[in-house]
Amino acid sequence: MFTQGSVAPGFEKVAEAFAQNFEDGVELGASFAAIVDGETVAELWGGYADRNRERLWDADTLTPVYSTTKGISALVIARLVDNGALDYEAPVADVWPEFGANGKAGVTLAQALSHQAGLPGFVDPIDPALWLDPPALAAALAPLAPMWPPGKQSGYHPLTWGYIAGEIVQRATGKSLGQHLADDFCEPHGIDFWIGLPDEEHERCAEIQKPKTAPQLGEVNEYRKAAFLTKWSAPDRGGALWRRIEIPSANGHGTALSVAQLYHVYAGGGKLNGETLIGAGAFEALTKARASGADLVLPTNVTFAAGVMRNDQRVYGPNPSTLGHSGWGGSMGLGDPDAKMSCAYVMNRQDHHLQGDPRARRLVEAVYACL
Repeated sequence: MFTQGSVAPGFEKVAEAFAQNFEDGVELGASFAAIVDGETVAELWGGYADRNRERLWDADTLTPVYSTTKGISALVIARLVDNGALDYEAPVADVWPEFGANGKAGVTLAQALSHQAGLPGFVDPIDPALWLDPPALAAALAPLAPMWPPGKQSGYHPLTWGYIAGEIVQRATGKSLGQHLADDFCEPHGIDFWIGLPDEEHERCAEIQKPKTAPQLGEVNEYRKAAFLTKWSAPDRGGALWRRIEIPSANGHGTALSVAQLYHVYAGGGKLNGETLIGAGAFEALTKARASGADLVLPTNVTFAAGVMRNDQRVYGPNPSTLGHSGWGGSMGLGDPDAKMSCAYVMNRQDHHLQGDPRARRLVEAVYACL
């Protein structure tokens, strides 16, 4: 299987690792990009954009990156904190009064973004179509009682995180999170990433091949069941409506290069292309640890900042200060402020790993070997 793209001198190992994934038969279509101190040192793609292997993947193929979207949405919120529209330490109910019901009046923005609000999913049945109506889904979340005392422990909110974040931004600013992303990050810097994909861009999207095995969640508990394991825990993904609406936790669409560009804000301490997008104080508040240890939903120890993961468990390379996030099926983005490096991996053949997909690990290790 041939691959395309380019690498800077000294980064040939990255191209070799990318090609090896195809040679090993673990890819359908994929793309990878790495940026060091503002310079793109790798942009690679290959394989097929469709399950029938009729449409070649190209440089402009868009891929849904699922929860890798969270780390990008977190940047938008940090910028709003920086300009005073939001406050990490203020209760969510200050901007969304209905959210304060049933013991959630004191849940802060930072706690909600670090998966401590106690709302990983719906215990009681809902119509799964509700996930495709974000305002209605947010309204259904607001009156729920938390499944554990908020602020005491993290429990990953795979989908609900985005509806909470999106509603907060809409209430506080009168503008959607996806529109803030477009206006403040993507359009000024020529970044091809979307939360809320316009219809005219849909034909560029890769088709997803779902994993053949389920994620290994460990022993089923009530939190994991609500988050992942009910018939109503997720929407029908992949249709035009799903692409079109905004789900800031789960339906960002982009290229590997665009994801690496946005995660380069983490590598740059809040700066991108010489422009300060997030001031130092807000960036520190975004990236500091908010919850750490055994997660109630994920079967691992994690450290959550305000919407992005800290690299305490070394899932995202060797440096503990790296910030990253992974998405369903294997996508990932990371930004390493020590190495001033960001990279991203996207693909359409999904695997069952919740984090640390071996294909992405191989590529990340190759980048660090070249630094």
